[in-house]
Order: sequence, then structure tokens, then C-alpha cells
Amino acid sequence: MDSSERVCPVCGQPVETVVKRHKTLGAWVPVWLPGPCRNPECEAYVAAGAVPDHEPGKPAAKNS
Repeated sequence: MDSSERVCPVCGQPVETVVKRHKTLGAWVPVWLPGPCRNPECEAYVAAGAVPDHEPGKPAAKNS
């Protein structure tokens, strides 16, 4: 497990840790990732209760 504090890649404010999972060799493996930024002054801000379009730190998918 990772004990370091997660921060927003844009503004550097602390963010919550989100646990996601992926399947490896037939078993579900947990992955701890930084959650969405809750700083309203940040360009990566996600309102409480909203689902982000993409994961923080990764470019958004283009719909073209």
C-alpha cells in the first residue's frame, strides 16, 4: 500500500485516495489512485457528487 498523500497534478492541493481495481490472471487487484480535485479555483475541479470525465493526470479522450 502507498502511504504518501495524493495531490492534484494541476494545483498541488491534497486530494482523497480512490480505490479502483483491475483483473490480473483471473484475480481482482486493487489500485489506489488520486481522487478528483475539490479546489474550486483549480482548472481540474470536480464538484462534489459529480463524476469526472477522465482520471486525474491522464488526458481526456477526444470525441472526434
